Amino acid sequence: MLSATGKSKLLSGLLFLLLLGLGALMLYPFLWMLSVSLERSSNIAVPFPPRLIPEQFSLFNYKLVFENGVLFKTYANSAIISLFSVILSVSSALLAGYAFSRGEFRGKKLLYFAVLATMMVPFEARLIPMFTMFNDLGMINTKYPLIFPAIINALGIVLVKQYFDRLPEGLRESAKMDGANEFTIFVRIFAPLTGPITATLAILAFQDSWNSFLWPLVVINDQDMKTVPLFLSSFSSENGSRLVGVTMATAAMSILPIVLVFLFLQKYIIRSIALSGLKGE
Repeated sequence: MLSATGKSKLLSGLLFLLLLGLGALMLYPFLWMLSVSLERSSNIAVPFPPRLIPEQFSLFNYKLVFENGVLFKTYANSAIISLFSVILSVSSALLAGYAFSRGEFRGKKLLYFAVLATMMVPFEARLIPMFTMFNDLGMINTKYPLIFPAIINALGIVLVKQYFDRLPEGLRESAKMDGANEFTIFVRIFAPLTGPITATLAILAFQDSWNSFLWPLVVINDQDMKTVPLFLSSFSSENGSRLVGVTMATAAMSILPIVLVFLFLQKYIIRSIALSGLKGE
């Protein structure tokens, strides 16, 4: 019979193996994508059965992706759009979240419920009105329709409000006693404490903007304005079949910025999760 310590170690080992297996299962598609992108003949026929090690290792598909410079242009378009989207999304969420958490104004709960209600409206239901609005403003085939919608970030507002709700109220009361106004309190007291939630919002906003496909497909027709997802969808041969090797090489390059941003900001996300248990006074 195993002791209590032995049973605990056995359960921990089994749990570790289970999590390791699930992690490998989720990681397999990405490894297969890299394998296909490095396979010399993958544009002719998809390797079958699927394998993680290419038989004919080659950078040919990556050379095709980079040879005409279009990828760099689409990277620049997506980078500019994502950067300004993150700035607008995070800034508006922090300000609105603070207002709903600490502000005192008439109709606060009703307005907050309205923000929550917008999360229940699918994007497809807003697509035509948004297109009509930006078309009337003459902004089609520009970066503005891809940036300005980021100002409205209902999920970000909810997350920031909950984050501010858990911070001690004594910080605000002390600043008020010193004569500080609300904006000064937000900028000097609360904003420096928002690093973890800001990093979380930045990753979510960056990922949403960088991976966006349907909305750019509707509002962008100019080849020079294409983003990375639109560029990724353009690889097809004359008979309409997919160039799998080139597509996988482009996909591998397209997810690289998201991976780098997540690796850079992941410590702040962990800190945000740790602070989620903090109780306000």
